[in-house]
Amino acid sequence: MSRPTPVLLTDEQMRTFITEGFLILQTDFPESFHLALTDQLNHVYEHEGNPGNNLLPRIRELQKVFDHPVVTGALTSVLGPNYMLHAHRHGHYNASPVAGGWHKDSYWGYKRMRNHHPWWAMIMYFPQDTSVELGPTGIMPGTQNYESRIFEADNPEGEAVASGKAGTFALIHYDIWHRSTPNLLGRHRYMLKFEFMRTEAPQAPSWNCRETEWKQPASFSTSIVEHEAMWKETWNWLSGQLGSLAGTLASGAGIVQEIATKLEDPYEPNALNAAYELAGMGHEGIKALIRGLLHEHVKVSRTAAYGLAVAGAEAVVPLEQALGSERAETVVHAAYAIGELRHLAAQAVPSLAKLLDHPSAPVRQTAAETLGMIGAPPDQVVSALIRCLQDEDVQVRFMAGLALCRVGSAGEAAVPQLEEALNDDNRYVRAHAAEALHYIGTDAAKEVLIRFLLSSRWCPTTTPQSTFYP
Repeated sequence: MSRPTPVLLTDEQMRTFITEGFLILQTDFPESFHLALTDQLNHVYEHEGNPGNNLLPRIRELQKVFDHPVVTGALTSVLGPNYMLHAHRHGHYNASPVAGGWHKDSYWGYKRMRNHHPWWAMIMYFPQDTSVELGPTGIMPGTQNYESRIFEADNPEGEAVASGKAGTFALIHYDIWHRSTPNLLGRHRYMLKFEFMRTEAPQAPSWNCRETEWKQPASFSTSIVEHEAMWKETWNWLSGQLGSLAGTLASGAGIVQEIATKLEDPYEPNALNAAYELAGMGHEGIKALIRGLLHEHVKVSRTAAYGLAVAGAEAVVPLEQALGSERAETVVHAAYAIGELRHLAAQAVPSLAKLLDHPSAPVRQTAAETLGMIGAPPDQVVSALIRCLQDEDVQVRFMAGLALCRVGSAGEAAVPQLEEALNDDNRYVRAHAAEALHYIGTDAAKEVLIRFLLSSRWCPTTTPQSTFYP
């Protein structure tokens, strides 16, 4: 049976997602569906504990949520039609009358460069009516691109909450600041968290696009700092325009120097605005960003990398040169920016492959992801990623699996090594090796994947109380 046609986001919803970093949406399941789902959750949590990554197979009805056209439409709009469900998923239970701490979710730690472009997203699904008093997730609008927390922790201005009827869900940029709010009623409150990744760079709008030009949404939270260049560039990137910001802004030695000093601004929104403005100022702007990339302060280097990531083809040569830096953080920042430039940076693939011998695990992790984002020439990229699957660092192996998902059928030479990775000691390496075989999709890949799935099939009705009958 075919799935219903996805309900794609509108232009206004996409504008809001770009500026605010989240949307609150609603499914239309009958009340009986959510009553049964909540009863199941109560039973599982009481008798078995949190099912963790087995949440989806243990609560089989939950798959209907991720087949719902509002959910698939929202994910397709933001991540493209071939998005992937991450192997990590978690049911959050909140009965605490005390607010949780503000945080960004980790990428298996916090060393990875976070993407401004939406390569990752998260859905937080509420299976019960969730009033403000029941402790929904709190979200700080517009903070998805900030490494630092720029707002007051205890009484933040502009906090949004994901409250609503059963079936409400928050679609959030993976990197937005969020927290649990106090559950003042003391009743069960579940939030089911699932992560998703983009497997393809956008070639055209994947939402219900009616207006091709960027404009700000009709309204957005008053707490948000404006980032007009960043927002416009993200809109264009999602529309399939790579490097659209390059050379679009007026430049001159005095203007460039004035803006370049703002890369060191301790207030992160100002520094990011400077990075994006310099990215639009052509040759002189790129030179200023490269100086920022090599700055003695790592924070300035990271900020400059975000500008270089959208500065276009002219940034590739100096970025490739920066891969030889003695400071590992600078190498990570340069490799990140090269990855965002994708096919424009194909000439850097040999230099990236050499980084797979680098002593720093974060450097090798970033190189693996960057190779998958460039994708060509495929023989060189796939050969390098096969090496990554054998790396001693578990995150390098995981990133290699994700990168091969993005390479697709061109990654067939990696099938034997992916078959070995299905026996890796780490659950996420195994899971994303399986996903890579799925996205490669050749007969050889499918044969290996089917054997693995048949032998590792998980029975959702086997519990300590029901081990084998009926």
